[in-house]
Amino acid sequence: MLRRVLENRDAQTRQLQDAVTNVEKHFGELCQIFAAYVRKTARLRDKADLLVNEINVYASTETPNLKQGLKNFADEFAKLQDYRQAEVERLEAKVVEPLKAYGTIVKMKRDDLKATLTARNREAKQLTQLERTRQRNPSDRHVISQAETELQRATMDATRTTRHLEETIDNFEKQKIKDIKVFRNSLYPPDYSSRLDIVRANSKSPLQRSLSAKCVSGTGQVSACRLRKDQQADDDDEDEDLDVTKEEN
Repeated sequence: MLRRVLENRDAQTRQLQDAVTNVEKHFGELCQIFAAYVRKTARLRDKADLLVNEINVYASTETPNLKQGLKNFADEFAKLQDYRQAEVERLEAKVVEPLKAYGTIVKMKRDDLKATLTARNREAKQLTQLERTRQRNPSDRHVISQAETELQRATMDATRTTRHLEETIDNFEKQKIKDIKVFRNSLYPPDYSSRLDIVRANSKSPLQRSLSAKCVSGTGQVSACRLRKDQQADDDDEDEDLDVTKEEN
């Protein structure tokens, strides 16, 4: 009967080990990917700042009407970067750092698992010893009584550590679910969508008016617009290749 109980406990321990290992693996991957996303978003913000500066420099060389349109676009585009900066700070504080903390949490849970396994192994060892004693010395009540006492102590210790492990893993799972919900809700502030829609609406008309007027004025200027766009695409491709190279190294 006790042997069956020990087998059931071992199966339970394996399930708990799998749960901890699963969190350790996937939360570690999530932490790395989120951190990489934050770094790339920060670099995109920096690129956008350079673009805003270049638009302002170019605007200073143009006619008054086009100059005003370009500056309006640059201002609205700069506002978008404020949201991007807020996203970087929010992800770093609300997602990346809490995910990093799970490294310590998982280590503590593994320590709990180790203590439980040690207690259960001691219990199993005492049970085996008692069975051997009964087989070898069935009439020696003193030796058998000592073995039974040692087994009882080991069983009490194993039961205590098992109960503690069940409680700590249960709290671990509850905290994990709670944190995942926090991660999801922390990605954007409550009024992010409505405020971003306002920024998009305000930045759309100056850009369309300004660039439409400029590009209609001559084919040479249209070619210049396309050249600048192609050049920017090439720069982005070079940046992406550089990022991939760094990650491979």
